[in-house]
Amino acid sequence: MSLRVVGAGLGRTGTQSLKHALERVLGAPCYHMTELFRRPGDVAGWHDAARGQMPDWRSFLGGYAAAVDWPAASFWREMSAAFPDAIVLLSVRDAESWWRSANATIFQALSKMHGEHGAMMRSLFGSRFTLSLADKDACIAAYEEHVADVRKHADPKRLIEWRPADGWTPLCRALGVPVPDAPFPHENTTGEFQSRHA
Repeated sequence: MSLRVVGAGLGRTGTQSLKHALERVLGAPCYHMTELFRRPGDVAGWHDAARGQMPDWRSFLGGYAAAVDWPAASFWREMSAAFPDAIVLLSVRDAESWWRSANATIFQALSKMHGEHGAMMRSLFGSRFTLSLADKDACIAAYEEHVADVRKHADPKRLIEWRPADGWTPLCRALGVPVPDAPFPHENTTGEFQSRHA
């Protein structure tokens, strides 16, 4: 199996909802940060990537039809090169609401991560985002820089920019699949995330 979707959108841009939506329309698994809790052996591979030693992406992501969220989004360039037929899916939201959500969820959870998982995430954020997670301005600047980089460097014929309110249609159109007769998933709200990580 080869990736059909390389997710370039950072966490808290609807990526958990995208995971479930893409799994439904593609009929195959979508890699997301949550996979690391089921596949702890992957942490070392992501840590190597954060330090500049890329895996064989086709082997590493074998069995998946899509990848979204951190850590995959940090390597969208490398992954889009490895999967040249995949669309590049940039999920976005306005920077202020993204910051509020990320600060109340991911950044709090990251501060409690220990062991290799925590070391990998700190290495990833340090090399590809920012470690100044308590600094709103630094985080928003890193978020906006990431989005601008994807918009500038992704092949426009492959790039799909998506907001949670867009729902099924742009995804299904880009993938050439029917639009499901069901509401678009709305997963992993701030409250749900906080309840799981309390």
